[in-house]
Amino acid sequence: MATKLLALACIRNDKHGDLSPRPHYPSMPKYPKGVSAPETSSLQGSEARAMFSVTGMTCSACAGSVEKAVKRLPGIREAVVDVLNNRAQVMFYPSFVTVETICEAIEDVGFQAALIKDDTNEKSIQVCRIHIKGMSCTSCSSTVEKALQEIHGVQRAQVALATEEAEVRYDPKIVSHNQLMEAIADAGFETILVSTGEDISKIDLQVDGVWTEKSPVRMLENSLQALPGVQAVDIAPELKKVSISYNSDMTGPRNFIGVIESAGTSRGLKATIFPQGGGGGKETHRKEEIHQYFRYYLWSLIFTIPVFLSSMIFMYIPVIKHALDTKVVNMLTVGEIIRWVLSTPVQFIIGRRFYTGSYKALRHGSANMDVLVALGTNAAYFYSVYTVLRAAFSPDFEGTDFFETSSMLISFILLGKYLEVLAKGKTSEAIAKLMNLAPETAILLTLDKKGNVICEEEIDSRLIQKNDIIKIVPGAKVASDGFVLWGQSHINESMITGEARPAAKRKGDTVIGGTVNENGVLHIKATKVGPESALSQIVRLVESAQMAKAPVQKFADRISKYFVPLVIVLSFSTWLAWFLAGKFHGYPESWIPSSMDSFELALQFGISVMVIACPCALGLATPTAVMVGTGVGASQGVLIKGGQALESAHKVNCIVFDKTGTLTVGKPVVVDTKLLKNMALHEFYELVAATEVNSEHPLAKAIVEYAKKFREDEENPGWPEARDFVSVTGHGVKAIVRNREVIVGNKSLMLDHNIAIPAHAQEMLTESEGMAQTGILVSIDGEVTGVLAISDPVKPGAQEVISILKSMNIRSIIVTGDNWGTASSIARQIGIETVVAEAKPEQKAEKVKDLQAAGYAVAMVGDGINDSPALVAADVGMAIGAGTDIAIEAADIVLMKSNLKDVITAIHLSRKTFSRIRLNYIWALGYNILSIPIAAGALFPSTGFRLPPWIAGAAMAASSVSVVCCSLLLKNYRRPKKLENLEIRAIKIE
Repeated sequence: MATKLLALACIRNDKHGDLSPRPHYPSMPKYPKGVSAPETSSLQGSEARAMFSVTGMTCSACAGSVEKAVKRLPGIREAVVDVLNNRAQVMFYPSFVTVETICEAIEDVGFQAALIKDDTNEKSIQVCRIHIKGMSCTSCSSTVEKALQEIHGVQRAQVALATEEAEVRYDPKIVSHNQLMEAIADAGFETILVSTGEDISKIDLQVDGVWTEKSPVRMLENSLQALPGVQAVDIAPELKKVSISYNSDMTGPRNFIGVIESAGTSRGLKATIFPQGGGGGKETHRKEEIHQYFRYYLWSLIFTIPVFLSSMIFMYIPVIKHALDTKVVNMLTVGEIIRWVLSTPVQFIIGRRFYTGSYKALRHGSANMDVLVALGTNAAYFYSVYTVLRAAFSPDFEGTDFFETSSMLISFILLGKYLEVLAKGKTSEAIAKLMNLAPETAILLTLDKKGNVICEEEIDSRLIQKNDIIKIVPGAKVASDGFVLWGQSHINESMITGEARPAAKRKGDTVIGGTVNENGVLHIKATKVGPESALSQIVRLVESAQMAKAPVQKFADRISKYFVPLVIVLSFSTWLAWFLAGKFHGYPESWIPSSMDSFELALQFGISVMVIACPCALGLATPTAVMVGTGVGASQGVLIKGGQALESAHKVNCIVFDKTGTLTVGKPVVVDTKLLKNMALHEFYELVAATEVNSEHPLAKAIVEYAKKFREDEENPGWPEARDFVSVTGHGVKAIVRNREVIVGNKSLMLDHNIAIPAHAQEMLTESEGMAQTGILVSIDGEVTGVLAISDPVKPGAQEVISILKSMNIRSIIVTGDNWGTASSIARQIGIETVVAEAKPEQKAEKVKDLQAAGYAVAMVGDGINDSPALVAADVGMAIGAGTDIAIEAADIVLMKSNLKDVITAIHLSRKTFSRIRLNYIWALGYNILSIPIAAGALFPSTGFRLPPWIAGAAMAASSVSVVCCSLLLKNYRRPKKLENLEIRAIKIE
């Protein structure tokens, strides 16, 4: 939001460049000390601007402190603080204040400040993504986030518990990604680099052959470095792996393979794409984690089941009970020794992860779920050890051990973690499906100079380079983004755009990688490969969206800071209360089970409280729902940029629509033709098209395009020569075609040439304007011969969409730069009552702000170009765009199809997702609020019911799994039935 406000300030300010004109604080001097207002005019030429990196800011209050401190200095013209990007921009007079003084002022209020020397530094900011292993709750993610934020050179760090990833904005000139990973490792977590954010492509090659110490590694490296466009080469002989970073505009992977194989001919080196499974991919590690938890759980069961049977079941089987109760030393029995021996590996070997996790958390001054588990199981285990040792050395001591409590607790928690990781993996299935859309192989064509196919070769699709010619056969997936060179077909783009109907493709049309060729053979030229492809951009956008925290998640983050310490206090208090009550006979002795004493009963209540509390459920409530919601949106052709957009969209009760390209198709077409003279229509259009073909005006292009329909036998029809062509800006064109003077334009152009306009033609012009159409007059040899009506037609289903929005209690408004007549006519057609016309881009933003001031939560729907100020100003910006046009920075939501139905889908999905988040919080909070008192023995006095610690542990494990499963139900999302029943009609121009 801070970025939006800063961007809006930049747009609205006319006087001070990109500084927001904000009021000065009363206590702050507007002019430098000793300089009066008139004298400052002479200082304007010496005014300077500086950008500072400010680290340590966490909220708007911090930004206010920095801004206040800077503005108090003499000679400060203006100061703007961007808390989101950790920057402060200052306009000042160098004669009165220096950069060093400004830095000191910022540091005096508790923040670190450094001058960003030039604007090029902003371009050098990179975004690094790191996979983090070992996080169990929001306390863990907060610890990592804090560790990253404290690093000098890091602008912003976001850590997502659900995806187990960190996204870090950093300056590579100050800090490297390796240092970021070291900081996370110091915090106690394992890391895997996902991406460094560098603006280059990277590929890993596996090189098989003879790799020895004498192998020409250096020669291979030098050969690759010599290729134009190669940025870096990293060779790992022990893995037979070569990693190459390169500029895809200049070179590609096939060139690297050729160089490697030619350089290593004598050693038989063969290069292929490095296998993904061995490349350390995120999905591979996810599978390893699932397998690891399952293995730990199975091993824990092997030891835990005998412990459970000996303490809970065999005591009711006389023969076995007698054997287990056999005394070994004093009161020490065989059963106690067996349980001690079997539970020890579970406690210290299988449960080792809880010790390491709690140690790392406590070392950094935080407490997480591992601390609760370690405390609870240790209390049960070591008390049991105490009873066993005392029984061994005492001839009359009879105690009860809780070995089954510690081992069963660990087993159930491991089962819960296994199910949780399994379920969390399913929340990111949308990304996995997108990544799997790319075909494994492609058919590469080699052409001669005349464009004839010389040979075909099947290659790995990851080896495709820019400008390659690829053959797409019927039924095959399109291997790369590009455009059609030859052939005609229909492409099913539903997996990318969500549009069910196949799109017709012919020469010159663009295609998207991962889509399916329905019929016909196509030859395409690759234009975007690797990370530049539409598919890769969509995946990155969805991944970034799943990283972004929703504001509602701050609620869980705040609770998590105090949750674990509070639970530890409650647990100790519970034990103490029950122990003291038993010691001083505060309850009848009949309450104490025959196998326990008052201390052991109190200990069980205390352990149950400690292990039943679940911080994980709270931490997973929001991110898992956001992950599934954004993934579902992507599959529907709605790209939602994170939790902030989801949370804002569910509150929307007013939508501001741009007209051109949003409510209308955005492409003028001829909708009506009336001839006033006896003339063949095709002859008429031949003369008009020959005149208009020389013009670049959109209306002229619409006329030429319509004229082609009368010459359908020719793909690119040639028009008669037009002599003495003249274009009259804002009026029309004229030329001599076939020795006839043709004038095409508006009424003013005709009057300027003294051409009389018949009454019938005048009526037709008036009628066209009333229907939001543009009337064009055509004069041939000084007489008005015809009238054309050109319209930008309303998008199919627009009226129905507005009607559905009304039923959802959402107000619709048109704000457009077009004239009032056209805008009002379009509004009447589709049922919108409020219209603002002839509005400039900044006026659109002002209208959005006016609506917000009136209490509306406003969404702006536009094309993302002229509407960017309003998109930024709105609570939610929705950009209409094609599947490949997804890099629209101003928008919060990108509608990949130019389909107004998706506006409803976006709002409806956000409401469903947010209701799921609410349900998750109700469950997570309700579970803890109800379960902790029950575990503490609140029901025991009245009902005799108590919760054994191992059942409490099972309940805790089940709570986090249930939250994830609740979020997974969003995968069954269906659009509103009204949309399903809405028949979207094709535009048909007669």
